[in-house]
This record gives sequence, structure tokens and C-alpha cells, in this order.
Amino acid sequence: MGKRLSKIYTRTGDDGSTGLGDGRRVAKDDPRVEAYGSVDELNSAIGVVLARPGLPAAVRDCLTAVQHRLFDLGGELCLPGHQAIDEAAVTALEQALDGFNRDLPPLQEFILPGGSDGAAACQLARAICRRAERRTWRLARDEPVNEAALKFLNRLSDLLFVVARVLNREAGVAEPFWQKAQS
Repeated sequence: MGKRLSKIYTRTGDDGSTGLGDGRRVAKDDPRVEAYGSVDELNSAIGVVLARPGLPAAVRDCLTAVQHRLFDLGGELCLPGHQAIDEAAVTALEQALDGFNRDLPPLQEFILPGGSDGAAACQLARAICRRAERRTWRLARDEPVNEAALKFLNRLSDLLFVVARVLNREAGVAEPFWQKAQS
């Protein structure tokens, strides 16, 4: 295991720069920093979902595993050239997604974010995941990015959508369906 931080503040970022895993200094709004910062925000949002009492064990186990992979992904994005997410991680998300979706009714309408508090928190995490994906694609326009990492974020947003549906169902809360405005 690498070095642990014993001193939290260093003052090295007071000039608007931050250090990458390879030691280079870049602006705090560099596309790479935006990408791994959004992944960090996503991980925190999933932590909010996990803090809710009464989560089904399968959801808790799945999202806890996802948090670990997101930490890996953040490290991958912080260290140019490093790869921590592979196709097996994408496949694991697909299998979880298929498992959670299996017992849900087919969608007939668009669903609004909301319903139970757990589902609403999961939908917020989904929206943050989409931003993390956009930021990572933005980085990929300028620098090489692991294709599996991009797929992982795409599948994860789908998984979070389905988990939100599961949480509404578990809570006995009807899914909030979008209604087109009447002209």
C-alpha cells in the first residue's frame, strides 16, 4: 500500500493547481481533474444512497462494490497511462443490471427522478454519473482514456436508474411518470 496522508493540507494548491499521480502540476479545472473530480462526486453521491437505512442487501452489496471500482477509476484518471478498470468490471455491472431489472415491470412511460428518498438519491447519483461520463469523454478528446472506463460509466448510469426503480418498488412507492404538458 502506498503512502498515507498524515497532513491533510499542503498549501500547494493555493495557486489554482493540483498534482496528478505522476507528479505533474495542472490547473484545478484541467479536463483530467474535472473527470476524476466528477467521479469522486459520484462516489460521494453513492455514499449518500448507501447511508439510507433499510437498503436491500443486494443493492447495498452492489453499490459498495461500485464505490471501490469508482475509487479505482479516480486513481486511473489521476495517473495518466494507468489502467484500473477492465472489461470484467463492465461485465459485472451488466450482470448486476440484468439481475435488478429482471423483476421490474417494462417501462411504458418516462420516469421522473423521485419517489422514495432512496430512489431520489439514486437518481441524483445517476445524473452525476452522466456528468462524470461527459467529463471523461471530454478528456478523451485530448488524451488517451481507457475505453473500458468510458463503458463502465455508461453502464453505471443505467444501473443507477434501475436501482432507483428497485428502491421505489421496495418502498412501495409508485414511480413518478412524466406527463406531457397539455397545450
